[in-house]
Amino acid sequence: VQLQASGGGLVAAGGPLRLSCAACGSIFSINVMGWYRQAPGKQRELVATMTRSGSTDYADSVKGRFTISGDVDRGMVDLQVSSLRREDTAVYYCNARNTVTDSIWYGRNFWGQGTQVTVSS
Repeated sequence: VQLQASGGGLVAAGGPLRLSCAACGSIFSINVMGWYRQAPGKQRELVATMTRSGSTDYADSVKGRFTISGDVDRGMVDLQVSSLRREDTAVYYCNARNTVTDSIWYGRNFWGQGTQVTVSS
């Protein structure tokens, strides 16, 4: 599975941003897509995920400000970001994986190239 992320950039604090991720290849082998981020000097962390059934999960730090949407069956997820804060500055990575333990594709885990989001004060 190849992942292509887009939509990063320089945004003023409080502003909105929309990140998009498109997957191609063996999309049938994944059941979860989502976004992670890594700020300078910090570990990569979960931002939001979405399953094939549409269930979503968010990091506490982004709840109420970020919204993940899309269609995992089609390999497409977006992240609508609002009320950006300086601490949201990071490289955002699209992720696709298989978490179904009885699946022959269990454990598959793919990363996009990352897109930089910089929030200015």
